[in-house]
Amino acid sequence: MLACPAGYEASARTMLDLLIPWEFSPTLLAVWLAAALLYALGAQRRRVPRARQALFWCGMALVYFALLTHFDYYALHQFFVDRIQQVLMHHLAPLLIMLAYPLRVWRAALPLRWRARLLRPFARAWPWRAVAALLFNPLLATLLFVALVLVWLIPRMMTLAMLDWRLYLLMNWSMLLSGLIYWGLVLDHRRRPPARMAPGLRVLSPALSMTPQILIGAIITFSKTDLYPIFSICGRALDINVLTDQQYGGLITWVPAAIIEAIAALLALRTWMRLSQRPRRATPRAALPAAP
Repeated sequence: MLACPAGYEASARTMLDLLIPWEFSPTLLAVWLAAALLYALGAQRRRVPRARQALFWCGMALVYFALLTHFDYYALHQFFVDRIQQVLMHHLAPLLIMLAYPLRVWRAALPLRWRARLLRPFARAWPWRAVAALLFNPLLATLLFVALVLVWLIPRMMTLAMLDWRLYLLMNWSMLLSGLIYWGLVLDHRRRPPARMAPGLRVLSPALSMTPQILIGAIITFSKTDLYPIFSICGRALDINVLTDQQYGGLITWVPAAIIEAIAALLALRTWMRLSQRPRRATPRAALPAAP
């Protein structure tokens, strides 16, 4: 039997080390595992197209990679890697997950008795209806989606988040959750009602939300001063010039995020065109974004 070269073994160890969490978060891991297990169980009980399953698992893999591996270490010590992490958490991963329409798959994973005795009364209770009306309000969801990008890019806020692990977790959780809510509204394939966002607004919203992100990305890209010295204070992970690192980060905030939102707008346009060709039928009152 041939022995593996030492370089190959070292490379394999390095790759495995990258998959180990830098800052282990039991809560985040528990939520990730719960979402994955519920989806796997629901996909067995409910017929789910393979394409949708692939989208869901790709999105979940990106969430795991961005938050539960050593990639998080590089995001703490390199600005452009931090921007990659935020685009993954806020744009791409939530988009893929919600494009798989997982809500009814998760629901199918629960025993029928739980759905009848717990889930249905909870969904009809006024406290949840009030919270849902606020969280899933199209205007508020869109504003939060954009505002969170801008707020966490304020140099002082970035510094505080990098120095305080509680703020850092809040930043990551808020970006991920706002992305899931926003893309769930934009990618909803139903009429309004029961969908909360009108089909035309689903097309327009990404175009509006990308504009401030393009502007802030351009400002960062063309800035001639170090806007985020906290990365130098904490120690940079890669030997890259400060302004070059910042330019890369600005471009990532600017271009990939805009491309993802443009793709989402095209998907929403396709849904709008499909709905316009169907005769309108009586629909129930508004509900959470879901899939058949």
